[in-house]
Amino acid sequence: MPDRIYPAMVISLFMICFSLTAGTGLASSGDYAILVSPQTIVPGQTFRVLTASENPHTQAILKALGPSGSLPVLGQQKGGGPPYWWTAEFEAVEEGIHKVWLEHERSRLTEKSFAVSKKTQILNPSPFIWLTEHSWIRQFENLYAAWIEKLFLDKEEGYSWDFLHQVMRDADSNFLHNHLGLDEDDNLILDPDCADNPFFFRAYFAWKLGLPYGHHICDRGNAQRAPRCGQWFSNHSPRKKGREDLKAFQSFARTIKNIIHSGSARTGFSDNNTDLYPLPLQQKHLRPGVVFADPYGHTLMVVRWVSQTEKESGQLLAVDAQPDGTIGIRRFWQGQFLFSTSHVIGEPGFKAFRPIVQENGRLRVLSNQEIADSKEYGNFSLQQQNMSPQVFYDSMDRLINPRPLDPVTALRELHDAVQERLHARARAVANGEKYMIETNFEVIPMPSGARIFQTSGPWEDYSTPARDMRLLIALDVLTDFPDKVMRNPEAFTNPASKRSEDLKVELENLHRKWAKETTITYTHSNGVSHTLTLADILNRREKLEMAYNPNDGVEVRWGAAEGSEEFSSCLRRAPVDQRRRMESYRKWFRDRIFPIR
Repeated sequence: MPDRIYPAMVISLFMICFSLTAGTGLASSGDYAILVSPQTIVPGQTFRVLTASENPHTQAILKALGPSGSLPVLGQQKGGGPPYWWTAEFEAVEEGIHKVWLEHERSRLTEKSFAVSKKTQILNPSPFIWLTEHSWIRQFENLYAAWIEKLFLDKEEGYSWDFLHQVMRDADSNFLHNHLGLDEDDNLILDPDCADNPFFFRAYFAWKLGLPYGHHICDRGNAQRAPRCGQWFSNHSPRKKGREDLKAFQSFARTIKNIIHSGSARTGFSDNNTDLYPLPLQQKHLRPGVVFADPYGHTLMVVRWVSQTEKESGQLLAVDAQPDGTIGIRRFWQGQFLFSTSHVIGEPGFKAFRPIVQENGRLRVLSNQEIADSKEYGNFSLQQQNMSPQVFYDSMDRLINPRPLDPVTALRELHDAVQERLHARARAVANGEKYMIETNFEVIPMPSGARIFQTSGPWEDYSTPARDMRLLIALDVLTDFPDKVMRNPEAFTNPASKRSEDLKVELENLHRKWAKETTITYTHSNGVSHTLTLADILNRREKLEMAYNPNDGVEVRWGAAEGSEEFSSCLRRAPVDQRRRMESYRKWFRDRIFPIR
């Protein structure tokens, strides 16, 4: 049976005993944590070092020493802010004790010794999914954030993968690639949807490093209350007899996918019996690994901050998953990160995973008060509770771009963000069309009511109601931008000291020009390519309110007008009863309001 949750006891994480691990493992020295991977190293093998800290020390470097002297660095990176992190690779050329350390101005900020040996360590199989060797504390949280940022360090907005396990198989980016020495990342299958995705990252990291992990079974809530959670499953769930480590984790990952849903991240802020807790809107707390739950069922995870420069705007990048398993990099903006606290189920916003500690062999999650009182955390906050969307977006804009923006540059970046959304939709529509062809155009059943946004099976995989709703909202944000500049002049520069009216006209003219130059291409039912401009898409917004059904031909899904040459190649329409229901649901898209579900 899974561990039961014990009543909250006020403890200080600062007082939790944090033992140094044997082998390569992790060592802690004050504010610093240093981790060596893989966990068992043999002569001639390359090993990786990751150090994380709250302190920047931009000139610090990692060094290594073997039995015969210094080891040449094979590659080195750094990032963060906060936490700040450094990573490097070295080769263990011989057996014996090795030492690695982070050096700043000839001082060693943290160091770790470990053995390199030809002997193979034989481990007894755990009775659990995996054994818990540590509790979550700040050093591990810093390493978790550093690992995620490095995983996506060279990836820009719009980059995508077919499945999450493809991300983990990139040995150059994944510091924990095959950390356990089981060739585990070459065989592991990870295919979460958007709700599960952050939980998969957290469970994967915990599994590799012997940290506790758990998730609740939650309901979906309703218009009167937020989702509530009940039974808790952890890595101390019993492992099936004879199942080896990789298969045990693979099976556990499937339970995450079966249990976690969009309501799991929208639980109430003040509720202690949850997997996530709310954060203040401050950059130092919105670190890689932080979860963003939007009010309408989508979930993203922060992966990287990009600082504002004199020439370029700052960015907050996140990763999300789609129903078809694809993983993609997204940029924070109003058309991507939706936020509202009225007429929604639950409480959306930025949240962190609730720390889990081990006491007398039992696991439990910390309460909100324990997190607030902890010297290790102290970041529980109700700031986002009942916050208006305008205050939320203004607050985030100031974090991402502390200095006023050039309005022309900001408009250009907004156009780029919309174009990325259009390309993402084009891929989704093409995937749906491919599926329809493969199934000989067998009609996909359409759910009723609000369930069109949240269901399972082919409709979830290949319809696009939620994606289209977000696209429509993004198009509204784009067309509203010149007026936004007028409403918030203090947030933008005006180097030419133009009159407000002249600046607005300039922005509107640029918008029209760029809308004609921005294009996407889709393939007609007869195999012929067709190009649409953003201006075309803007003129088709009304038709895009009913373009999400994969049973419709691709021409309908891109808003082609009936009787037009573009429409003439359309080979099929959704069943009449489905179109009738879509018409009745149209008010949601017209009003840009997801139904409460």
